[in-house]
Amino acid sequence: MKQKKAFITGIAGFAGQYLALELLASGYQVIGSTYKGDPRENIHALKKIARLIPLDICHPAKTKQTIEAINPDYLFHLAAFSSVGRSFANERLTYDINFTGTLNVLEAAVELPNLKKLIYISSSDCYGKFTPKTKILKEDDRLNPISPYAISKVAAEHLCCMYHSRFSLPILIARSFNHSGPGQNENFVIPSFCKQIALIEKGKQPPVMKVGDLSVKRDISDVRDIVHGYRLLAEKGSKSTVYQLCSGKSISIKSVLQKLIKLSQIKISVEIDKKIFRKNDIPIIRGDFSRAKKELGFSPKYTIDKTLSDSLEYWRKRT
Repeated sequence: MKQKKAFITGIAGFAGQYLALELLASGYQVIGSTYKGDPRENIHALKKIARLIPLDICHPAKTKQTIEAINPDYLFHLAAFSSVGRSFANERLTYDINFTGTLNVLEAAVELPNLKKLIYISSSDCYGKFTPKTKILKEDDRLNPISPYAISKVAAEHLCCMYHSRFSLPILIARSFNHSGPGQNENFVIPSFCKQIALIEKGKQPPVMKVGDLSVKRDISDVRDIVHGYRLLAEKGSKSTVYQLCSGKSISIKSVLQKLIKLSQIKISVEIDKKIFRKNDIPIIRGDFSRAKKELGFSPKYTIDKTLSDSLEYWRKRT
């Protein structure tokens, strides 16, 4: 039986490295694109198990040449400018990578003779602000992006839909909610907390944690559950369909912090820093993964406690 060939854009990113492991464990041949600035530790680890190709998806000719030469059966498009907060200060770059880069990938994918599925990785940020605040989000809910990052993702989703209708490109959209785990960089809330705790335990930071708004609630999954969902999408998903991947639960950032502090070996106090509050932050986000459960058999396996303890151990070793 012919081995399935998968190409992952952004393989050395946080989710990309986990997706590579998920696919390899399921018998896929894995090839992925890297970019300058990717974490060296990720690239070093991936070199042992996958074929890596340097690629800037903002270059259309190079993107087309690279993807056509690989000729994958499955294409997972993860490469993106992924920070919501930093997208405001890097607006044009965000659009260039997330929209124009996606356009370049789609143009290349149209020419692939063996392509069975293209999985575009979108985000729950596409929903933006909604009412009521306690609403459980579903795939058909209105999109109302409020950041450059979210705008770029919504625009790219529409682009994917157009390429499906115009060229019959076998595209599926994974609208992923917040996910975390070992290896995520400190620009995100959970690894930021974990890094501070690890530094405090080693005496490299006073026993005071500076944090932002703890009142917001988020639907947080483990990255290992999310990439399992990406594989299920490739194998079982319906073309031109959007699937939410999430935990189906909402937890306050305050509760996340309390759980992590309980795991600490040192007494730690918390200091609220309003300078790092986000403007127009959405108070509560919670998703519904019933479509993914019914059609793909997707069901989260990792608890938030496991995600947090594994993340803290990662930062303890790293610091």
